Order: sequence, then C-alpha cells, then structure tokens
Amino acid sequence: MTRKNALAFAFALASVTPLALSLAPTTAFAQTAVQNPPSGVLSLSAQASTDVPQDVVNITLFYEQEAGDPGSLTSTLNQRADSALQKAKGVAGVTARTGSFSIYPSTDRDGRISAWRGRTEVQLESHDFAAASKLAGQLSSVMQVGNVSFSLSPEAQRAAEKKLTGEAIASFRQQATSAAEAFGYSGYTIREVNVGHNGVMPRPMMMMSARADAKAAAPMPLEGGTSTVTVNVSGSVQMK
Repeated sequence: MTRKNALAFAFALASVTPLALSLAPTTAFAQTAVQNPPSGVLSLSAQASTDVPQDVVNITLFYEQEAGDPGSLTSTLNQRADSALQKAKGVAGVTARTGSFSIYPSTDRDGRISAWRGRTEVQLESHDFAAASKLAGQLSSVMQVGNVSFSLSPEAQRAAEKKLTGEAIASFRQQATSAAEAFGYSGYTIREVNVGHNGVMPRPMMMMSARADAKAAAPMPLEGGTSTVTVNVSGSVQMK
C-alpha cells in the first residue's frame, strides 16, 4: 500500500468510527426503555353475573324393539319414529326432529347372533313448556319419554349479556377511579381492556320413562331451572 493510499484509508476509518459510536447510546436507551416500563400502570378485573330462567325445554322420546333380523327391525323403528313426527306436525310452538338411531345384535352363550335389538329417538324442543308436555303425553302410545332437559335460548343469553356488560364496565371504571385516588393520582386513561362472556351450561333433569299405554298419558309438569350468565372485564389503566 502506498503512503497516499494508507492516508486515504485512515481518513475513511476515522469518519466511520464516530457514526458507529453515535449508535451505541440509542441502542442502550431502547433497551433501558424496555426494561423499565411506565410507572403508574394498574391491572384490574371486574365481573357481573345473574341467574336467568331457562326458557327452552327438550324432551327425548324413544322406542326400543327386538326382532329376528335387522331389516324388519329397521322398518319397525322407522315406522314408530315417522308416526311420532307426523303427529307432532301442526302443533304450534313445538319443533320435532329425529334423534339417534341404533341397531345391534344380541348373542347367545356360544357367541352366535340370537336376535337384533334397536332403538330410535325423536327430539321435541319448545319455548312453550305446556305445549311440549301435552304433545309428549299424546305420543306416549307411540314412544316413551326418556329424558327432559332445559336450557337458555341464545336470545335470552344475549339480552342478559348486554345488560351485564354495562354493569361490568361500570364496575371496572369505578375500581380504576378508586385505585387512582388511593395512590394519589387525579385520574387515569385506559391502556387495554378485554370483555368476555361465559354462560354456564344447565344441569339436565333426568326423568323415569314409563311404559307406553294404548291411552295417551297425562301431560307432565315441567319447570326449568336457571342458567348463570357471566361477563368478565379485564385490562390495565395508566394512572395520571
């Protein structure tokens, strides 16, 4: 390298070094900012819940039969289900649909198939408990009552959540105001907030099934319970 080239290289190196050094304080400042979050940040959570009457009833009707071959058994089960569905048509306020269907073999001591057993179900669903109970009684000559359960409709749950959301947010803001004053601040601003809904599943009510008689049974007394609807609000605020 000639003397002229060496001087040019040294000059270029001297001009780059201050720039590299000038970047170091900026990087250190960024790392310090990450390690030291803003002071006066407060995390809070609030909750509002209520018990809402269950407004939907679901009644499971079933019929079981045994036969020598699966073909005739399938035909018998389908006839029972179709008969119940036809009788349920036209009943205002009650929805009827097919449920589960199963056929399985019975074996003797030697492991050979001795018979076939089957089960078919029809589901009744309604907001009108009296109408559903009356229809189940009318269908008792065709199918038996296997299970009754109650639930909360989506419409009733959304209405409850709408009201509870306002209550939970008001509770969150009240907590933020009280905490800011207690810490000596004059107010706060919201940094982040999350609103969540949680509906508790109802507990099904099991009912003993009765033998189907030729005469329609009397309507069953039906009374649903309640479902607990809960709204959670959580987040953080910057006290100022």
